[in-house]
Amino acid sequence: MADSFPQDTIPQAGSVLEGWKKIGVGLKLGPLEQAMLQADLAQAQVIQTDFDALDAQYTELRNKRDVLHAGIWDKVKRVRASIKGIYGDDSNEYELVGGTRKSERKPPVRKPRAAVTTE
Repeated sequence: MADSFPQDTIPQAGSVLEGWKKIGVGLKLGPLEQAMLQADLAQAQVIQTDFDALDAQYTELRNKRDVLHAGIWDKVKRVRASIKGIYGDDSNEYELVGGTRKSERKPPVRKPRAAVTTE
């Protein structure tokens, strides 16, 4: 969902509230009162603080996951390479650990060269 508000809504609301107070403490603008904006601003700041804390936790978990996955992938590659080295790249054992047997690989295909046209 696209945001329908600017990224700096909270700072803008704070400066609007301060300016509004300087114009007149009890000034009402239709149904809007300064206390309403101040309450919304306070609530938004609490939610933003909670959001930032959760975002930091999410980032930490994502980094831990990435490190763990990289380590697992390194072990998978090492196991496959070891099995390939011991049993060969056309063995059933190599296929059992997820390798593609040499006899089952497609031969490489060269792309045809573009025809040179002279005018």
